[in-house]
Amino acid sequence: MIQIGIDPGMTGAIALLNTVEQDVITWDMPTLKARNGKAHTNIPALAALLREAAILRRHYPNSPTLKLEAVHAMPRQGVTSSFNFGEGFGAIKGVLATLGLPYELVTPQKWKKAAGLIGSHKDYARSKALQLYPDADLARKKDIGRADAILIARYG
Repeated sequence: MIQIGIDPGMTGAIALLNTVEQDVITWDMPTLKARNGKAHTNIPALAALLREAAILRRHYPNSPTLKLEAVHAMPRQGVTSSFNFGEGFGAIKGVLATLGLPYELVTPQKWKKAAGLIGSHKDYARSKALQLYPDADLARKKDIGRADAILIARYG
């Protein structure tokens, strides 16, 4: 069975869990730097990654629906940041729809509760994911997005 989780955002990630082989693959959210130095979602690269995930998933027809973290603007987030975040989230949904990948939106509260992360430090997600998948590529402190994506996939 293949479980896929997506943590949206510029520091987000995509995780693919193969529960048959107990294997996990993670990718950082693909981004591009614009001329002004700001990062944006690299939609063609995102589509290529999700296309590969879709091909792998077809080998396991009973796999659960892909899980995408349900996100919204943060109260103290700037207008430009909110717009860019929403644009990236919309790009993910558009690519999923184009590839015919059904998905379910999962709130952070739901998957974090299932993972036992409510009230814990943000980096605890990385520790938790490493406990479950010791071979996961989560060595860097900035791999919290990858850990979140793993736990979102596992929620599925």
